[in-house]
Amino acid sequence: MKKRVLITGATGFVGYHLIKSALANDLEVYANVRQSANAAHLKDFPINYVDLDFSSIYQLKENIEEKKYDYIVHAAAVTKAKKLYDYNQVNAIYTRNLALAASKSAHSIKKFVFISSLAALGPLTQKNEKLTDNGGSNPVTNYGISKALAETYLAQIPNLPLITFRPTAVYGPREKDIFILIKTIKAGLELYIGKQEQELSFVYATDLANIIIKALASDVVGKSYNISDGAVYSRSALASHVRKALNKKTLTVNVPLQMIKGLAWSMERLYGVFNKIPALNVDKIKELTALNWGCDIKNIQNDFGFVPQFGLEQGLNETINWYRKNNWL
Repeated sequence: MKKRVLITGATGFVGYHLIKSALANDLEVYANVRQSANAAHLKDFPINYVDLDFSSIYQLKENIEEKKYDYIVHAAAVTKAKKLYDYNQVNAIYTRNLALAASKSAHSIKKFVFISSLAALGPLTQKNEKLTDNGGSNPVTNYGISKALAETYLAQIPNLPLITFRPTAVYGPREKDIFILIKTIKAGLELYIGKQEQELSFVYATDLANIIIKALASDVVGKSYNISDGAVYSRSALASHVRKALNKKTLTVNVPLQMIKGLAWSMERLYGVFNKIPALNVDKIKELTALNWGCDIKNIQNDFGFVPQFGLEQGLNETINWYRKNNWL
C-alpha cells in the first residue's frame, strides 16, 4: 500500500516540484488547493485534492484523521503581503494550527516537514562566512520574521515528528521572480542595486524537492537544515550564466540604492490601488541588497547524503530551456 502525503502550497512553484518528486517516489499525493486557485498546471498529475481551512485546528485535525496521511509537507506561504500581521497570520499562525492538529490527531503522522526559508535566519554581515543550521536568527524582512516565528511555534509543540528545511533562493521551471531578471537580461539590460559585491546562494527546485521527499522516509526528527547547492556565488554569476545561455550582450547599469527604494515605494503605492503587491517592494530590497547569503550544508549532506545535481549554470540552462519550450521566453 502506498504511503500517503499531504502537500500544502500545492499550486505554488515549489509545491509543483514537490508533487512531481512525490509521485516519482510512488507516494499517494493529496494536494491542498484552494477553491479559488488556478490548478490547471496540476491537471495531468494523478493526485487527490483537498481544500483545508487553516484557521480551524478542529477541521484540520478532522481531515488528518479522515485521510490518515503518513506525511505532511507544509509548503504553503505568502511571499508578498502588505503588513507583518498578514505574513504572520499565514506563515506562522496557520503553520502552527496545522502542526497542532497533527499533534492532537488520533492518527499519528510519521513526519511533519516545514518548508521555512533562509530568510528566517537573515543574511550575514561579513564576507567569507556561512549561515549554519543552528545559527542565530536575525531576519531583515517581514517574510523572514514570519518564518522565524513559525519555527518558534513549531519547536514548542510536543509529539511532532518535525523536520524544518530552509531553502535559499530557489529557481527552476515555473519560477516567476528570478524569471523577471532573466527577461530583463533577454531585453539587453543587466541591472544591479548599488555597487556593493555580494555572496549569494541558490538551489535548483528539483534538488530541493527531491531531498525533502527523501527525508520523509528517514528516522530524522527535530532538526533544521539550510539548503543550497553548496556553492557561494558573486552577485554577477547569475546574469553571466543567463547571458551565456541566451547568447546575449547586455548593458550593465548600477542603480543607486536610494533610487531603487524610491521606485519600490512608488510601485507599492501604484499596485496598492489594485490591491496587489509588486515583486520589487521596500521590504524585499533588504534581502536583495544583503551582503552574504552563503550557507553551510554539511549537516544535510551528512544526514541524508544530499548531493545537489544542479549547479547554477546547469540549473539555469535547464530552466531557460523550459521557459522557451513553454513560451515564457
